[in-house]
Amino acid sequence: MNPYFDNEATPWTDLGGGIRRKIVGHTDQLMSVLVQFDQGAIGTPHAHEVHDQIAYVISGAFECDVDGIKKVLRPGDAFVAPHGHTHGVVALEPDSTLLDQFSPRRDDYL
Repeated sequence: MNPYFDNEATPWTDLGGGIRRKIVGHTDQLMSVLVQFDQGAIGTPHAHEVHDQIAYVISGAFECDVDGIKKVLRPGDAFVAPHGHTHGVVALEPDSTLLDQFSPRRDDYL
């Protein structure tokens, strides 16, 4: 296992709809993922069965909705979505970026 993440050497994975991601690193119990959105791109509201998530805003701005509570988040802000809680985002600025943390690791991302 390589203990380092090299941002410049790691390509984005295009998810479509103006969204792309890079896996920063993971263990069996924790995963860190950069997710970048074009302005207007939508992270469709959803809930995870087993994964807890914290999304920290690196750049740009997002309109976030967690369990029906909406708030605009900017760099340094975050939301917490425990498993079973509905959450989604809309990017309000170009190149808006989240650092998503998941526990346990999202094996479907590998």
